[in-house]
Amino acid sequence: MAIIDTEATLHEAHRDNHTHRDVNGGWLRPAVFGAMDGLVSNLALLTGVAGGSVGHQAIVLTGLAGLAAGAFSMAAGEYTSVASQRELVLAELDVERRELRKHPQAEEEELAALYTARGVEPGLAREVARQLSQDPERALEIHAREELGIDPADLPSPLVAAVSSFGSFALGALLPVLPFLLGVTVLWPAVLLALAGLFGCGAVVARVTARTWWFSGLRQLALGGAAAGVTYALGSLFGTALG
Repeated sequence: MAIIDTEATLHEAHRDNHTHRDVNGGWLRPAVFGAMDGLVSNLALLTGVAGGSVGHQAIVLTGLAGLAAGAFSMAAGEYTSVASQRELVLAELDVERRELRKHPQAEEEELAALYTARGVEPGLAREVARQLSQDPERALEIHAREELGIDPADLPSPLVAAVSSFGSFALGALLPVLPFLLGVTVLWPAVLLALAGLFGCGAVVARVTARTWWFSGLRQLALGGAAAGVTYALGSLFGTALG
C-alpha cells in the first residue's frame, strides 16, 4: 500500500512539474518583435532627426508619426502574414481531408508505415493506425501533425497577432519620444530611457527562452545603441550638408 501511495505521489509530482509553455499561440513573436522594432526604429528615427539639429517640435512630430505609422504597418503586416499562413494550412488540411475520404485504406497504411519507421512493431503499428483511423477528425489531426507538423486545433490567430504587434510596437515606440512630450529639449534622456527599455525587453524575453536575462538584455541594448549611433551620425552628416 505504501509503495502504491509513493508511486502515485511521484506521478502527481511529475505531472505538476512537467508542463510546457504555449509556443504556438501566435502572440509572442509579434509582441516581442513589435516592442523591439518600436524601440529601435523610433529611437533611430529620433536620433537621426536630432542629429540634423532640428527643433523640439519637429522631433516630437517625427516621433509621433513614426509611432503611428509603424504600429499600423506592423499590425497590417502581421495580420496579412498570419492570415495567409492560416489559409495555406487550412487549404492543406482540406487536401488531407479529401484524401482520407477518397483513399482511407491508403492513408491508414501510410500512417502504419510511419509508426513502423519510428520503431513500432509492424503488427502493432497497423493496429494503432486502424484504431486511430476510425474517427475521421482524429485521423485528420494525426495526419496533419505527422505530415505537416501542425495542430489543426491550435492555429495562430491573425487578430491576436495584429493586436499584439500594434500594442507592443506603440508601447516601444512611445519610450524614446516620451521625454520630449514631457518638455525635455535634449536628446540624452530619450536615449537613456529607450536603451533601458531595450535592456528590459531583452531581459523579459529571456524568461521564455533559454538565454540568461543579462545576455538577452545586453544583446538588445547593443543592437539598439548601434542603430541609434549610426542614424545620429547620418543625421549630423546630412544635416550639415543640407544646411
